[in-house]
Amino acid sequence: MKLLIERDRLLNLLIAVTSVVERRQTLPILANVLVQLESNTLTLVGTDLEVEASIQAEALKGTDGQCTVAARKLLDICKALPEQANIELETVDSRLKVRSGRSRFSLQTLAAADFPRLETDNWEERVQLEQSALRALFDKTAFSMAQQDVRYFLNGVLLELDGNNLVAVATDGHRLARSRTVLPGTVGQHRQSIIPRKAVLELGRFLADGSDEITVELNANHARFSRVGAVLTTKLIDGKFPDYKAVMSQVLSQKMVADRTLLYEVLARTSVLTNEKYRGVRLDLSKGSLKVSAHNPDQEEASDEIAVDFDGGNLEIGFNVTYLMEALRAMSTERIEADLEDVNSGCMLHVPSDEDTLYLIMPMRL
Repeated sequence: MKLLIERDRLLNLLIAVTSVVERRQTLPILANVLVQLESNTLTLVGTDLEVEASIQAEALKGTDGQCTVAARKLLDICKALPEQANIELETVDSRLKVRSGRSRFSLQTLAAADFPRLETDNWEERVQLEQSALRALFDKTAFSMAQQDVRYFLNGVLLELDGNNLVAVATDGHRLARSRTVLPGTVGQHRQSIIPRKAVLELGRFLADGSDEITVELNANHARFSRVGAVLTTKLIDGKFPDYKAVMSQVLSQKMVADRTLLYEVLARTSVLTNEKYRGVRLDLSKGSLKVSAHNPDQEEASDEIAVDFDGGNLEIGFNVTYLMEALRAMSTERIEADLEDVNSGCMLHVPSDEDTLYLIMPMRL
């Protein structure tokens, strides 16, 4: 294999696939990236056996071939070379020669035939939508997924095909986020797939904000996300996701409407003096007013107050301030609505008269 490519183009490819490669490996070849050239199209592939990223670009010229080489070493070399430079890659025996200007590098390679791929066929569902729509689903929900929870099925985001809706749901047991978007066409059967945490984070880098289409393919064990010149494939989490519809169907009769920015700022100020471990704040709701207060083990206290639209009875309820702030940060409208009932029921945050995106936050004892 021999090829010539612009430094900036190769660097962007390497950044995209190297993020998948784990720093600590059980197999030496998993620290490598697969480099393939075919008909002047360069393909780079990185994997950790759970998530696989593949990305393509055109080389300036070259001779077909393939090898695997240490991902981070090649990335660091590209970063160190000057901008606007051209890079030549050539396999010689079991080495990859890297040349640019007067710079010369020789890297050890491993056989491309030994590089493990997530071989997936027999896709059972295939949907297409704009990248920005899929990105918005993950942006609005992913922060609510669990981290290293023993309930392994919570360590990811549920993607649900429901009629002509694509729904994303995430929960860590204390809060739940759900967002949905309408698909251009009608989907066949109802399907639930749990995308693991690492793949969700990779998709945050993989998806663009534009209107270009992305294809989502699903079967019992894998999901594949394909856009022009790039593919991200992931294993799915094998487990049953909680019945989120039952959780979100609770009756919450008291409604508060507030300015999102003002509410966020009040919570941010009050959170300075919360207990660092539990992060609890008390919300005191009365007609037309919301008072937010907090205290910590050092007997320090903070309180703040804003005007809100609220006609219900007086209500005192405690919440984790981080959960409230993260939900508000994920919303983009000026006004938000909070549906409440009592100290034992959760708080449902959403945009007034719009329930495509909902955030349910469970209360805490203070």
